[in-house]
Amino acid sequence: MFKILTPLLSLGTLLVVQLASAQSAKTGNPVLPGHYADPDIMYSHQTKKYYLYPTSDGFKGWSGTYFKTFSSKNLRNWKDEGIILELGKDVQWANRNAWAPCIEEKKINGKYRYFFYFTAAQKIGVAVADAPTGPFVDLGKPLIDSRPEGVNRGQTIDPDVFTDPQSGKSYLYWGNGFMAAAQLTDDMTSLVPGTLTMLKPDRTFREGTYVFYRKGTYYFMWSEDDTRSPNYRVRYATATSPLGPLTIPQNNIVIQKDTTAGIYGTGHNSVLQIPGKDEWYIVYHRFEYPNGINMGKDAGYNREVCIDKMEFNADGSIKPVTPTHTSIKALKK
Repeated sequence: MFKILTPLLSLGTLLVVQLASAQSAKTGNPVLPGHYADPDIMYSHQTKKYYLYPTSDGFKGWSGTYFKTFSSKNLRNWKDEGIILELGKDVQWANRNAWAPCIEEKKINGKYRYFFYFTAAQKIGVAVADAPTGPFVDLGKPLIDSRPEGVNRGQTIDPDVFTDPQSGKSYLYWGNGFMAAAQLTDDMTSLVPGTLTMLKPDRTFREGTYVFYRKGTYYFMWSEDDTRSPNYRVRYATATSPLGPLTIPQNNIVIQKDTTAGIYGTGHNSVLQIPGKDEWYIVYHRFEYPNGINMGKDAGYNREVCIDKMEFNADGSIKPVTPTHTSIKALKK
């Protein structure tokens, strides 16, 4: 009997170990199952949860037509909250290329409102809801439908919304091939006339602007190269106001590929500060692992969402982030 049970116990132990390993892998990077990209992350003061708003990826030529959101209480275990906005159905002015969303929670007249900015057909729209998961109601027309005057290259894509904690004013940033910015009106659905600013990052700028504030400094992040390139990576600049001008640090790479780990195409990020703490995380996409690097240009629409810790030096500069497969530990309540 003992001789029979020993192999069975060993097999059982092996299965438990394999299951534990599978669970560990499931809750590491990528943090979402399947193909998603261009992730924007938000903490909701109304629900006390974290939310991810990515591009729905895996469609040839970036041809997705809907946006989803995912919720989590600890940044490790994410719940699929379903489709929150669908082009052609919820958005009448566009039916293709649903890309690169961002969101802002703002309390207006004592009520939380959610403003969801998105790319559709190379234009930028906005939809509004009373909850992080919707239902979202589109403005009915594009918020921005062309390049800024005098700009003759690039695309009107990749919005980012930022509310300045110093003033309470909100700003929108956008552009591929150019970095545009403007103040938003109080209702968050139009641009304040006369505030359009063309910011001047260096020649590494491609797309994916992301802005945040820490200890008196405004940080401006962007992605360099092409999302189909294994060398896609994130750089940053700093400023003393949300409309610049920008100062480019000498060593300004935030995150890039790690060939030893088989991680490539790390870009189009957002950043999360844990409320009330000087604790920061970078959320980004990478090529599908491990097959992406062998897909050629197709890797550019077979991407997955990851989270890693981001830290600062004493002078406020950002320490280079090494992308991982393990991600981060679950946050404690």
